[in-house]
Amino acid sequence: MSYKPNITIKAASWHRNGISGQGFYAILFDDSEHGPMVASLFDDPTYCAVYSIAELNKGNVEFANGNSWRGDVYADAINEKLQAFLSAAGSNRAGPFSIPIGKAEFS
Repeated sequence: MSYKPNITIKAASWHRNGISGQGFYAILFDDSEHGPMVASLFDDPTYCAVYSIAELNKGNVEFANGNSWRGDVYADAINEKLQAFLSAAGSNRAGPFSIPIGKAEFS
């Protein structure tokens, strides 16, 4: 893969996903090429879902209709920046509890 997203994380929060579900990070970020995005990033590096916020605002969740993104490509870019973001925010996940990390503002 030659494409590497240029992203800036705006907010991240750990979610435990119920009593027995696999936890994940909910992440708001800006992609320099595609604008505001949201991702669900699981501990398994192959599990990453990414959506364009603009397309979600239109009600578009369709795979083949403009809201389809390479989760594997974004997972690498997000993981590269996530730990630095969490450290700067002074928080991280602790066990199964949700820990808010920050708030994002998108215009």
